[in-house]
This record gives sequence, structure tokens and C-alpha cells, in this order.
Amino acid sequence: MSTDRILTARDGAVATVTVNRPAVLNALDAQTVRTLTSVLTDLGQDDEIRCVVLTGAGDRAFVAGADITELARLTPTSARVVSDAGHRLCALLEGLGKPVIAAINGFALGGGCEIAMACTLRIAATTAKLGQPEIALGLIPGFGGTQRLPRLVGRGRALEMLLTGAPIDAEEAWRIGLVNKVVPPEALAAETSRLAAKLA
Repeated sequence: MSTDRILTARDGAVATVTVNRPAVLNALDAQTVRTLTSVLTDLGQDDEIRCVVLTGAGDRAFVAGADITELARLTPTSARVVSDAGHRLCALLEGLGKPVIAAINGFALGGGCEIAMACTLRIAATTAKLGQPEIALGLIPGFGGTQRLPRLVGRGRALEMLLTGAPIDAEEAWRIGLVNKVVPPEALAAETSRLAAKLA
């Protein structure tokens, strides 16, 4: 299933899912979260698919976080609905029953970093930036990032990232265990495909 927001391609037992909103750095609005959840649910139930690759369109962003235009319009009630949807999406990724590889091709910030953390493995381009900048808006990560981040990088480093909001580059993300591998941007697709085929 492909839509204008979420593209899906199959290569044997591997499905590649691409968040396709490059004009807004693949930012997440409610419709994109719903569509991505639906696509991943279908792939999770498809016995012919044994590995999923998740990435973002273009070369600037994996997912750069929430769609700020939509975020500014949220009430406390609608914000809770958005947060719950993000929690469900990340729980789905984490428990899909087959490996999910995040191919981080650029910015993975806020909800984008949380989605990457919910994946089984993460491969980042050297140009990637990862972080949880929600503190600058007076918020905390809304999709479970406060729990997943310390599990990956340890409590002290997680608190530093959460409380300062400062993003880190791909090499630092690898050094602290946030990503599994760092490769040049031009090698990201091939390296991810190689690993996905091996896992499948």
C-alpha cells in the first residue's frame, strides 16, 4: 500500500517504507502517523515480508519531528490524542514481530528520533542529526522517548539530551549506542538493503 504521504516498495521479503513529505522535512502530522500505522500494521501481518526498512524521502531528513503548523493548533485534549497515536505507532514498530531497520538519512528529531528508537536497528548517514529538542517548546518527548532513550544510551546521557534539547551528530550517536552503524550518505541505501536481506 502506497499513499502520497507513505510510500511502500517490496524487494522479495523486504519492504521499504518511506515517509514522503520532503517539503516539510518529513514532519509528522496526524494523518501521516495514522497512515504509517496502517501501513506497518499490514506489513506486520504479511507473512511474505520478513524485514522492514523505514526511512524518509529526500536527503535532508528521516523525520524531523512534529509538524509545527499542526502542533501550534492543538488543544490539551487533541494533543493527548496525537501523543497516544504516536505511542501506538512506536509500540507497533517495537513489537512488529519482524526486524525494522531505521535508515536515518538526515534529521531525526523529536518524534522522528522516537520512531527511530522504536525500530530494531538504526543505521545513520554521516550527515544525520538526532535529538529530542522538545524542551525548547516547554514539552517532553510525547511518544515514549523518555523511556527508550535511557535504555539505549544510559540514564546520564539520556538526561543530558532530554534536558538540553541539543542534537548530536551521527558519530556521537554511534559512540553512545543510539545507532548501530554510521555510513556515508551515498552508501546508506546499499548498506541498509544488505542488512535487511541478511535479516530476511
